Amino acid sequence: MLLAWYKRFSSQPHQPFFTSGILFFLLFMILFIFSYSNILFLDKSVLTYHAYTLIFVVFIQFFLGFLFVVFPRFLMQAEILEKEYMQQFFIYFFSSFGIFLSLIFYSEITFLFQICLLIAQTLSFKLLYSIHKKSVIQVKDDTKWILIALFVGLISHFLFIVSNIDFKYSYFISKIAINSGFYIFLFMIVFTISQRMIPFFTTAKAPNYKINKSSKLLEIIFFLLILKVIILSFDNPKLNLISDIPFFIIVTKELIKWKLPILKVPAIMWVLYIGLYWIPIALFISIIESLMAFYDSSFYFEKAVIHTIALGYFVTLLIGFGTRVILGHSGTTPFANKFAIFIFIVIQFVTILRIFSSFSMNFAFDYQTFINLTAIVLVIILLLWSSKYVKILLKGK
Repeated sequence: MLLAWYKRFSSQPHQPFFTSGILFFLLFMILFIFSYSNILFLDKSVLTYHAYTLIFVVFIQFFLGFLFVVFPRFLMQAEILEKEYMQQFFIYFFSSFGIFLSLIFYSEITFLFQICLLIAQTLSFKLLYSIHKKSVIQVKDDTKWILIALFVGLISHFLFIVSNIDFKYSYFISKIAINSGFYIFLFMIVFTISQRMIPFFTTAKAPNYKINKSSKLLEIIFFLLILKVIILSFDNPKLNLISDIPFFIIVTKELIKWKLPILKVPAIMWVLYIGLYWIPIALFISIIESLMAFYDSSFYFEKAVIHTIALGYFVTLLIGFGTRVILGHSGTTPFANKFAIFIFIVIQFVTILRIFSSFSMNFAFDYQTFINLTAIVLVIILLLWSSKYVKILLKGK
């Protein structure tokens, strides 16, 4: 009976990877809540138990589950063998679990599990690169940029592991690793998938819709992300205007050019559009932060920009794409019922609440209370989503 279940569960790559992703998303968010509430005292900084874990443990497993499904289709290649992706899944799972437990009980060995995770990430890159290389189709731009982002992720991950060594520049290197991991690695992967899949899905739901993307869009975005990470290394918000103004203009113009029919498509589609719209909102917040640095440097923006992208863009797309893929690959027509729409809306509320939390200290509100409230609501909504959709993943097909 257990063997039969395992065969169903492992039959499609998104099933184990999505399940692992949501499990560790919940665990690391609960760990964050316990730490911020002084229930649990951790040796490592928030950079490790929150930023690192979400970038290199949680989000990447979700999007690898998606990439292992669509990458061969993009390149007209055979599906990835179950043996290959399940071997990687077990390394990801046990490394992630090891990081979680070691952060709580003995953080001195966390780096060992981080190395194991880096090995798994390297194997994933190698597997996807081999598929890309074998393909004889002429247009392979999207998969090329995904691979470039994955390679940058390997470098970022390696740098973060190196930063565990206590030396003069360790904190600086950890910041570079997190910023490059978040923007050049994770953002680039999510954006590349978005610009490929969202217009394509739209044509199925709005037959008269015509895809109208700019040429060289990914090249421009990649350059701007590199520029942003370089500027962030100076730790001077005034300089962010150099990257954020052109970034904001280009993304906003591009989304206007796409003319996404938000009022003419079902919720399973418009939630993806909303996720995209959080990008210019985040960049606008960053521009305001830079301008405020000239006017009143004491006004605190905390991490409003990065959380607007992480929650508004990444999590919205994660839940939107996740719902679609889970239903579609279980033999059900992808759709969003009232339950799913409620989840989509609450995620937007969580994003707004997190932005407000960033500004709360400027108005003498209790910052820690709002941060914990945001995290608790996020955990609750992830549990609600899991109660319906992870159940489908665990059943398998």
